[in-house]
Amino acid sequence: MNDHKLHDDGLCWGTWLASGSPIITEMAATCGADWILLDMEHGYLTESEVLPNLMAAKGSAAAVIVRVPSHDPSLIGRLLDRGAQGIMVPHVNSEEEARQLVAAFRYPPDGIRGYSRSTRAHAYGVNQKAVNDKPVFFAQIESLQGVKNASAIASVDGVDVLFVGPADLRQDLSSHPSAMTYEEAVSQVVSTCRTHHKRAGIFLRDRQEAQSMASAGFSRIAVDSDLGILRAAFTAQGSFSIL
Repeated sequence: MNDHKLHDDGLCWGTWLASGSPIITEMAATCGADWILLDMEHGYLTESEVLPNLMAAKGSAAAVIVRVPSHDPSLIGRLLDRGAQGIMVPHVNSEEEARQLVAAFRYPPDGIRGYSRSTRAHAYGVNQKAVNDKPVFFAQIESLQGVKNASAIASVDGVDVLFVGPADLRQDLSSHPSAMTYEEAVSQVVSTCRTHHKRAGIFLRDRQEAQSMASAGFSRIAVDSDLGILRAAFTAQGSFSIL
């Protein structure tokens, strides 16, 4: 369960899944993505719906990351127990928040995660070698405060990726127009990742931006979403009244 490209230094392409459909998850996982993200924050997945989506991706080369809606350590632990290979946490704004979140990923004495060998992550106790002992932590940088504290966040052992949330970051920066531009904020996050040998990630709705973002230093890039792809395809059909 640890054998996926997100543990390597190279460029990894992903996509966003918000519909909650295991069929779409299965399809996306078999279409060449390095990683897929199940979105519990703004998507339509409840906690009970995450498991069938994780199972739908089993056997594919794609790592499955779950974005949680909050900093709840018990939820993070349960999702890791169910076999999520990483967790994305929104609105990580400080070093202290990052440290508390890392603790939710780790068993004592290094953290506070509860242990049970009968979970899916431990192959239900059948094969202990299947333990996912290296879950990937994506810390989302979505505010001016997060950008200013990016170096301190990246310095925390256990933070693997600083992941820019463009919509929230633009929204927050609009409330501080004299602080920095969006482009300056993005550049600062990338520079911070280089300094601390962490990976920089970003979500893009326009696939035309992908190569330029990769050239700028992003290596964990999610392009488009299932809902966006479906919307574009349906819109391209034009009026159904002609059928």
